[in-house]
Amino acid sequence: METKIPRAQVGEKRIIVQEKDTAKVFNSGLVEVFATPAMIALMEEVAHNSIQGFLPNGITSVGSLINVKHIKATPVGMEVYCKSIVTSIEGRKIRFLIEAFDERGQIGEAFHERVLVNAKEFLEKTNKKAQE
Repeated sequence: METKIPRAQVGEKRIIVQEKDTAKVFNSGLVEVFATPAMIALMEEVAHNSIQGFLPNGITSVGSLINVKHIKATPVGMEVYCKSIVTSIEGRKIRFLIEAFDERGQIGEAFHERVLVNAKEFLEKTNKKAQE
């Protein structure tokens, strides 16, 4: 599948940590700090959005691998900045380095892989699972 994704394509997003983003709400812990699942979702969103505009109509990417470290906690109300960069493109596989920071420094990093798929065909194949 031919893509026009630039090598070293960057994605970025800033959020303010809210109560809905906490480990307590995600049931991944008992404390009200930025949850690891929320950080992972932000990382995937940033990577996905950074390349979607370069893909042909009907093609999207799905996450296939993420190796993440959550290094430091972030309290509710603090800003989080997430940045992804495309590190390699091999056929349908796009690999990223992703870093997350709060106002005091780095809070997380990840190596992430996304696979390009035809959205309609992917959903048809997936929905067949429910009929089997």
